[in-house]
Amino acid sequence: MNTNNNAEAFVPEIMAPAGGRESFLAAMAAGADAVYLGLKHFSARMQANNFSISELARLTHLAHDQGSKVYVAMNTLVKPGDEDAAGRLLDRAARLVHPDALIVQDPAMLLLARQVGFQGELHLSTLANITHPAGLAMAHDMGADRVVIPRELNLDEVRQMTEACPEGLDLEIFVHGALCYSISGRCWWSSYMGGKSGLRGRCVQPCRRLYRHGRDDQGRRAFSCMDLSLDVLTKPLLQMPKVSAWKIEGRKKGPHYVYYTVKAYQLLRDHPKDAQAKKDALSLLEQALGRPGTHSVFLPQRTFTPVQPDKDTGSGLFLGPVRTQNRKPYLKPRQELLPGDLLRVGYEDEAGHRVLPVRKRVPKGGRLDLPGGRGPSATAGMRVFLIDRREPGLMHAMRDQEKRLAGADDADSAGGSSFVPTMPRPVKLSGSRHISLFRTPPKGKVRSETGLWLEDRLVSNLPKPLGRKIWWWLPPVIWPNEEPRWKELVQMALDKGARTLVLNAPWQRALVPDGDVRLLAGPFCNIANAMAVQVLAEQGFSGAFVSPELSGEEFLRLPAESPLPLGMVLKGSWPLGISRVLGQGVKPGETYSSPKGEGCWVKPLGQNYWVYPDWELDLSSESKALERAGYAWLVDMRENWPKKVRAAQRTSKFNWHLKLL
Repeated sequence: MNTNNNAEAFVPEIMAPAGGRESFLAAMAAGADAVYLGLKHFSARMQANNFSISELARLTHLAHDQGSKVYVAMNTLVKPGDEDAAGRLLDRAARLVHPDALIVQDPAMLLLARQVGFQGELHLSTLANITHPAGLAMAHDMGADRVVIPRELNLDEVRQMTEACPEGLDLEIFVHGALCYSISGRCWWSSYMGGKSGLRGRCVQPCRRLYRHGRDDQGRRAFSCMDLSLDVLTKPLLQMPKVSAWKIEGRKKGPHYVYYTVKAYQLLRDHPKDAQAKKDALSLLEQALGRPGTHSVFLPQRTFTPVQPDKDTGSGLFLGPVRTQNRKPYLKPRQELLPGDLLRVGYEDEAGHRVLPVRKRVPKGGRLDLPGGRGPSATAGMRVFLIDRREPGLMHAMRDQEKRLAGADDADSAGGSSFVPTMPRPVKLSGSRHISLFRTPPKGKVRSETGLWLEDRLVSNLPKPLGRKIWWWLPPVIWPNEEPRWKELVQMALDKGARTLVLNAPWQRALVPDGDVRLLAGPFCNIANAMAVQVLAEQGFSGAFVSPELSGEEFLRLPAESPLPLGMVLKGSWPLGISRVLGQGVKPGETYSSPKGEGCWVKPLGQNYWVYPDWELDLSSESKALERAGYAWLVDMRENWPKKVRAAQRTSKFNWHLKLL
């Protein structure tokens, strides 16, 4: 947090993204208060170039010389066996880079940071999914100094979070950049369709594909979001000192985007009452080469659905369509192109898609022949976008930063790491039980350990002896305006004799009063390693269901390392993702299919929309191996399918035979 005598003593820091050296230098040239970035491993943007320890050590030295902070994102899911490599990398970063903070998702990283003696701040990523106020105190108790709050919160809900924020904890909010269709930390779409996990930083963005609704539909980008742009709506945030950082998304963006967005939000922050400054800021954002912007749901009295299939959701400035002459593609750009500009031809799911550098100046309306490459050539009608550019002013400012970097003392970045993490002591396990999880009570006799999603209509109508048998499951997402209701529902379940609650975010522990009740971490907590289980044990959990994303080898390894009994999802309806918005024109309970024939359907549940694949997860053939490995609970997740959705004639083993990337 910065202070300034001219701005009511509170000035939030503006955080710039950097996916590579050029973007880092652009952030420095723009005067960003902080830069966040990733290393070559354990970063939630593995498709960015990212940084080596030696390179980052020098750049951090440059930033600190200019009064800027550097935050290193190690915000991925940690798999079994990753602990050594993650710990050594964290140890080297702590000793050689000296970042001001680490941004983490996995609880294991909190424990590893303690073990290596990291002295900076610990920030919990939006992927950690802290969505309701009571969870903030628990996050602080676990060692967090800052929480990145979800992009799906509206202004009133942000205010609720600030009011509940304990002393010693700050909040960070996204003000600009790409929106995911699914809530952060609640998306398995890319992983379910091919082993490239968003929780591991390798999302291939299947939500941005074309989806058909019916045989004659040519396809719409039914789940592809526009960008978030709070722009002038940031003014109320200046009255919330707990919101100490404004974050610009875009670690895969180029230096032009970084420079322009930082400059725009500096104007909006430093001159909130100046009409000309607002106009200048909006002009800069229009030139920043992002997607079309939206305030999304930020204004509670005037929400906007950020999924508009009739609008272009391609990133960059539209330059015109591809034309062809004698089968050779070319472009007549709607504005001047400069040497070094980057163009994107088409969308990623189109044949002929590619990214091309501009080699020489092309005047507005001139001709640019589009060279071929591997695979199909661009075809007539494909849309071309300017996604990065190298105007003289920006290049001059970046060269100045290069000179400062060259003249600075070299940072000490030599040496490896001999760090070995202290692993938790594993628990002795015996016996496995199969559990079914229902939305509505099954017909006939309800046996012990039957799972039910907690709802008031269910818990209020069950007799106490039956309520004692049920394992009550909380939802994966609870929003600020829902928190009082869920506290009441938890208490109702306890009054009905509940002895086991399955919490689907660690932070839901704060909704449960102390008492004689067993708390299990559900599979939506994304727990995937023994150190994360240890952190949950310290918070009073008695067991955990592990993330269903793991490979077979990783599943079979984990129980022997875990300090608590473990469960897993054996079969049933596992969602592709959970969203707070419904795309314009999307009809719940009906099938939407990608060009590859991957079907999905949407189900409204509470304030959210669950997206399910039309084929189920099924590891039943591996149940004996999982029982021998030591799993205490194997769950069948039952879902009520809509009448209009026909199940595909196949099932999925998720990543069982894959190595999760």
